[in-house]
Amino acid sequence: MKAILCYGDSNTWGYIPGSGERYAPHTRWPGVLQQALGSGYKIIEEGLNGRTTVWDDPLSEYRNGKDFLVPCLETHAPLDLVILMLGSNDLKMRFSVPQLNIADGVGILVGIIQKSDTGENGEPPQVVLIAPPPISPVPGSDIEEEFVGGVEKSLKFAEYYRRAADEYGCSFFDSSQVLSTSLVDGLHFEPQAHEALGLEIAKFVLNILR
Repeated sequence: MKAILCYGDSNTWGYIPGSGERYAPHTRWPGVLQQALGSGYKIIEEGLNGRTTVWDDPLSEYRNGKDFLVPCLETHAPLDLVILMLGSNDLKMRFSVPQLNIADGVGILVGIIQKSDTGENGEPPQVVLIAPPPISPVPGSDIEEEFVGGVEKSLKFAEYYRRAADEYGCSFFDSSQVLSTSLVDGLHFEPQAHEALGLEIAKFVLNILR
């Protein structure tokens, strides 16, 4: 059985736009991925609301994706593949980081995975880096205020993440090719977006692991 870790933020966790509740397991994109791949694959969901790439959040503890990554890898080892989708929360105005540094942050995470011994036979697992889609916060909403300046940065996710994937020699997927954020809040995914992502990543995974 192939083990695949999905490491991400609220869109991996399954945050429902507008309510903050959680989609059912079969609706979330890792669940869609599991259904598409079948019993020969084990999908491990590791999504956390507010998770960043490498930044400590002064308003919410335990959200630094770097701090939990190694314990997470070791907990679930041996892993065949890690799917990494983070960066949207780095766009929050309180972090004040340029898009280049967000890509640097996600690159650090890729490097940690590639230097680990948490794959089969003490080798590192393979990595798929997913560029999140651009955000489009609803005008006048709390999210718009929290993400001031983030829309422009998010438009360059694919460009900078592809560059990071090339630098680290890992696989890359641009999620904006198959989905966009919800019209409800401009940040999270609707059920059809989860389905589209899960199905496309399933094809991607099969090409890598076969």
